Amino acid sequence: NISTDVFFLKTFYKKHFFRLIHEWIHEPILLNILDQDRCHGWGAVIETLVFLFWLASGASYRVVSRVFGMPRSTVHCIVHRLTEEVVAIRHKVIHLPKTPEDLEVVSRGFGGLARHRAFLRAAGAIDRCHIRIKPPGGPDGHCYRNRKLFPSIILQAVCDHRGCFIATYVGWPRSVHDSRVLHYSPLYRQSVYPPPGHFILAKGGYPCLQRPLPLITSYKRVNEGVAAQRFNSHHSRARSIIERAFGMMKTRLRAIFLQALKVHHTFVPHVSEHIVVTACAILHNICPCAGDTMAPEDEKKNANNCEKRRQNLAYEPKMLQNYFYCKI
Repeated sequence: NISTDVFFLKTFYKKHFFRLIHEWIHEPILLNILDQDRCHGWGAVIETLVFLFWLASGASYRVVSRVFGMPRSTVHCIVHRLTEEVVAIRHKVIHLPKTPEDLEVVSRGFGGLARHRAFLRAAGAIDRCHIRIKPPGGPDGHCYRNRKLFPSIILQAVCDHRGCFIATYVGWPRSVHDSRVLHYSPLYRQSVYPPPGHFILAKGGYPCLQRPLPLITSYKRVNEGVAAQRFNSHHSRARSIIERAFGMMKTRLRAIFLQALKVHHTFVPHVSEHIVVTACAILHNICPCAGDTMAPEDEKKNANNCEKRRQNLAYEPKMLQNYFYCKI
């Protein structure tokens, strides 16, 4: 049992802290999936709260240790261990439709989103987003800078009609084009999804393909005629679900959006920031099972606020440079 006399836990239970509601604890979905069984330490519930607070707030270990009243080294160990345990259950949470019935549900869902029966063969929507990171050292560090002048890596994901991820691929520098990331992704190379007769919706940055990965993009020219404009309208309605999925994940788990991931390369060998982003994608898929859904208006409002803050963070070094230049 949790003692709700602690100030932080009162805040967590009353205000649905950082969109991670208390049903995660009362109905321990995440705890059941992780199957934690410890007879020592702080307990599985408190450790899960520490891990979720670190991801949702983007705070440092020092801040998290003060909030929960535990040593900073303990917070470090909890975050590292819980991240590995969450990523270990990836195959249970992020997976392709397993049965023809599941695929039929996904296809009908996209047909409803597009409001046209031509999209009843859609099996997913693909896109990518920026994940801000701490710039790596060495001569290749500049390759991670994007067009907004901050270092980031690419998270490529495919989602279903509900906005749950069914495939993720993370790690490429932001300077790499979308088509190249797609070419090296397991979804493209394995060619196991979608099945024949189905396709995945993609934006104009991706190529329109028939094989090995069927992709349907929108018309790039605006003078293609009324039929093309109508197709783009239905295509946009269905494909926008992947953008909403990214928005919901970044609103819930702000550690991967509002500031750079300052994860040392020894966090987990050979993956570093990638494992944190994968853990966030897994938690995003678990949220609907816990009843944590976001209304479109709340999502849009939070996304706009986050975008303004992110732009301020991106241009802050330039502002300081101009300020000191004027002073000199």
